[in-house]
Amino acid sequence: MSTPQDPNEAARLTQELLDQGYTKRQVAKMLGRDASLVSQFFTKGKGKAFVQALRQVVRAVRGGERDTEVLGAVAQENVERRRTKTGQKARVRGKDVIGAPGGSMAGRAGKQAIKHGASHLAPVVHETGAAGGHLAFTVRMKANQFTLAAGSKTDSPGIRRGVVPRADGTEERTYGSSSTGGFDAAEWSQRVADHHGDVTEAFQAWMAETGRAVEDAEILYLEVRGWVPPQQQ
Repeated sequence: MSTPQDPNEAARLTQELLDQGYTKRQVAKMLGRDASLVSQFFTKGKGKAFVQALRQVVRAVRGGERDTEVLGAVAQENVERRRTKTGQKARVRGKDVIGAPGGSMAGRAGKQAIKHGASHLAPVVHETGAAGGHLAFTVRMKANQFTLAAGSKTDSPGIRRGVVPRADGTEERTYGSSSTGGFDAAEWSQRVADHHGDVTEAFQAWMAETGRAVEDAEILYLEVRGWVPPQQQ
């Protein structure tokens, strides 16, 4: 049992968040649970199912992320699914963990998180790279900041869909997919590392280097999806 003198991992990770200024209520909201459960991490040794989520949240905070909504999204991507009475995982929407059969990971960053480097997306890139997987990206920017025609083979070879023009003058484009093989996650892991964990900066640089965007393009939304092909499992 977890005690103040010998806390379990969920309690230790939660304490690190508390030390960073978050409250138990905020941590509970990130996990999608009640604050009373978080208290039981310390008093009753509970929380094993939330360790992976807490690890990723702590990693994002260490990387500079402070927004509780963004941290909540990070947590929800990693909360272990509840099990039914028969021991099967409950059917809820969510992503599997890289390395499991058919495993995948995903993360999304809005404008606020992007300004801080979208550091919570780095684990998706790094863990997919470590598993020998592949990545795909979806990015939203102002239409006039893209330099290539929407949907062109030069812009995104093999992708003939996913270009979404919007009434506010922005477009959402997809790069890479499971059908085309996606991008080498190990290579992208190095790119992100070269930019000190700043996923926004790494992706902006790639867009400019490959002639897909103007130098000072502003990313408004970024999604990263990682997977390991079945034959590599």
